[in-house]
Amino acid sequence: MKFLVLALCFAAASALTADQISTVQSSFDGVKGDSVGILYSVFKADPSIMAKFTQFAGKDLDSIKGSAEFAAHANKIVGFFSKIISDLPNIEGDVNTFVSSHKPRGVTHDQLNNFRAGFVSYMKAHTDYAGAEGAWGATLDTFFNMVFAKM
Repeated sequence: MKFLVLALCFAAASALTADQISTVQSSFDGVKGDSVGILYSVFKADPSIMAKFTQFAGKDLDSIKGSAEFAAHANKIVGFFSKIISDLPNIEGDVNTFVSSHKPRGVTHDQLNNFRAGFVSYMKAHTDYAGAEGAWGATLDTFFNMVFAKM
């Protein structure tokens, strides 16, 4: 069964076209420097995600947004997301790393879907998302389906 899941994950990742990958990478290049804005959008969309981080749990999002601690954590998260985007379509290792660090913390599929929604909301507000929506949809579907298969 594990082999089947891995085979499906590989097939999904390799199903991304070169044009989709290029579109996503180009789109993300324009915003990856705004890690604070990206993480803020994600936490704003679903405060339960913020509660998973002990250093932020119970704090007012707007008051911590400008802190060095928030910026450092945002850089870490967006940096890892940048790695995933740059590794397309070969993201199996990134998925395994993500799952191994998030599954033990009890991160739920709903929280991951909400992370995705917050990220997409940010992208719509800061990029020509409409022109890249199909490529982003395929890429995010691929990543999250691979993660969900292992969590």
